Amino acid sequence: MPTLSRRAFASALPIGLLGGSLFGGGMIEGASALAATPATAKAPVSVTPLAQIRIGRFTVTALTDGYADMPYDYFPGRTAAEVEQAAAAQFTARAGGVRFLFNQYLVEDGERRILIDAGAAGSIGQTGQLPQALAALGLQPDQIDAVIVTHMHQDHMGGLILGGKNNYPKAELYIDRRDVAHWTDPAKRSGAPDYLQTSFKMADEVVRLYPRLQAIDGEREIVPGVSIVDLTGHTPGHIGVRVQDGGQSLIMVSDMIFPVVHPGATDVFFLFEQDPAAAKAMRDRFFPRAASEGALIAATHMPFPGLGRVVADHGQMRWQVADWALQN
Repeated sequence: MPTLSRRAFASALPIGLLGGSLFGGGMIEGASALAATPATAKAPVSVTPLAQIRIGRFTVTALTDGYADMPYDYFPGRTAAEVEQAAAAQFTARAGGVRFLFNQYLVEDGERRILIDAGAAGSIGQTGQLPQALAALGLQPDQIDAVIVTHMHQDHMGGLILGGKNNYPKAELYIDRRDVAHWTDPAKRSGAPDYLQTSFKMADEVVRLYPRLQAIDGEREIVPGVSIVDLTGHTPGHIGVRVQDGGQSLIMVSDMIFPVVHPGATDVFFLFEQDPAAAKAMRDRFFPRAASEGALIAATHMPFPGLGRVVADHGQMRWQVADWALQN
C-alpha cells in the first residue's frame, strides 16, 4: 500500500478540522465561535485541498479544479428519481443533482512533472481552481513538463486553453489518437448534440494551440513508471494512466467511475458517454479485475481526493475510499 509523503498536508487539514468547504465555504459553528474576530468573522474560510501519496519514487498529488452538480436525469439506465434516491443515501445529493468533483493528479519523480488532465477551467459549474492548487505547491503552469489528457471532454482539457492561449507552454501534450480524430471531425461535430459542442470547439483549439501535441496509439510508456491504460468506451480514445514503481501502483481511471452509480452497476451511464455499449463492456471487465487485485484507483469525479478501491461485497461491487492519510 502506498505510504503518505513525509511532506505535511497543512492545506488539506482545515477541511477535516474546521469544516471549510473546498472554495470559500464557511467553518462549522463551533470553530467559528472559537476563532471569531472582527476580521475573521466576516471572511469565510477558503481552502485549496491537496493530498499526496508516494508510489515508489513518485509523489502523486491530488488537486481539484472545483465541482459541479450534475442533474439526476444525466444518468441513462436509471430514472432521475432512482438516481436522486441513491445520491441521498450516499449523502451526495444536492438541489441541482449529484455533486461531481473535478480532480487532477500531478505526478513527480524529482526530474519531471506530469499533470493528468487540466480541468474544466470555469466551463462547467464552480471550476477554475487548478491554477491556485498548483500555486499552493509553488508551481506555475510553465513548470509542467507534460500533460496527459485522458479524453477530450471539456472538463478534462478546458484548462489547457483558458483565455484562448497555450497555458502549459513547455509541456508535451499526450492524447489518444482516436479521441483527437473524433473530436476534430467536422462531420461528428455537426451531428453532435448541443451539450457536446463545447468539447468539439475546445478540441479544435487544443490542436491549434499545442503544436507539440502527441496523438498516441494504444498503451505505451510516457516515462519509466508512467504508462497509458486503454479504457475505451466513455469516448473513442478514453485512457487511464498507471503510475508504478517499487512494487506499488496507482491507476488513474478518469471517467471509468462516476459517483453514486458506479461501481455497483455497469448498466448506468452518463449523458456525455459516446458509446454506452463499449463503456459497459469496459466496466464489466475492469471492475472485477480491479476488485480481485485490490488496485488503488484515482477517479476524476469521486469525492476528493478521488482515491479508492473497487471491492466485492457479497457479490455486489462498491467503492471503498482508500485509507490514504497519515499512513507509514
